[in-house]
Amino acid sequence: MQKFVRVGLVLAMLAVLSGTLIPSASATGSVQIYKIYFNSPGSDTRSNSSLNAEYVVIKNKGTSNRSLGSWTVRDAAGHVYRFGTFTLRAGYSVTLHTGKGTNNSTHRYWGQSNYIWNNTGDTAYLKNSSGTTQDYCRYSGSGSYVYC
Repeated sequence: MQKFVRVGLVLAMLAVLSGTLIPSASATGSVQIYKIYFNSPGSDTRSNSSLNAEYVVIKNKGTSNRSLGSWTVRDAAGHVYRFGTFTLRAGYSVTLHTGKGTNNSTHRYWGQSNYIWNNTGDTAYLKNSSGTTQDYCRYSGSGSYVYC
């Protein structure tokens, strides 16, 4: 039995070292990063429609409405979006687009004229109004989007 326990521990250590047990997302609350669409379709022209096809979806998986006033979404390079007065209803999501647009209850706009999310990899952080990380999502490699 001890031999199996030691083998199991060695395999677990190897898995951690190889990255197979390291999570790409860490949810600590009911409001979570659900999806990042980091590589908008077509050529990167920096047009507003191309910028708005790059987005992050934040979902309230809880049973209560949550005020996101002064919460932030940021990337590894330090770009920061700060929510103004905004309540995310229980069970609903909000899509944060990189470009410009008119904010409403389901879509918010960062107002940027350049892309935020790196196509080859990045990390999105969701922080509450006190600056505590509520969730993060890390991605790398190819593709266009990731579910967190």
